[in-house]
Amino acid sequence: MVDFSNRLRDLRKAKALTQSQVAEIVGGSKAMISSYELGTRYPPYDVLVKLARLYGVSTDYLLGVKNNYALDAQGLTPEQFSLLRSLIDELKR
Repeated sequence: MVDFSNRLRDLRKAKALTQSQVAEIVGGSKAMISSYELGTRYPPYDVLVKLARLYGVSTDYLLGVKNNYALDAQGLTPEQFSLLRSLIDELKR
């Protein structure tokens, strides 16, 4: 599960969050988040779900089962969603 620790660290850095901030959001300690990022501990299911929600990815992505991101389009209008889909399609080319 080397992917897990790397992905977790990379996602945190991409959101410009500290380990302490993540710990506060998911209800843990900085040491807990550090141990997840070092790969010495793995989170229980409820924390895994909180981390996935925080970073806007699936638990499968965090665990290395899938290599694709999931985007949360909740709250977008149909027009906004269509624009987002068009942008994603364009970026893939």
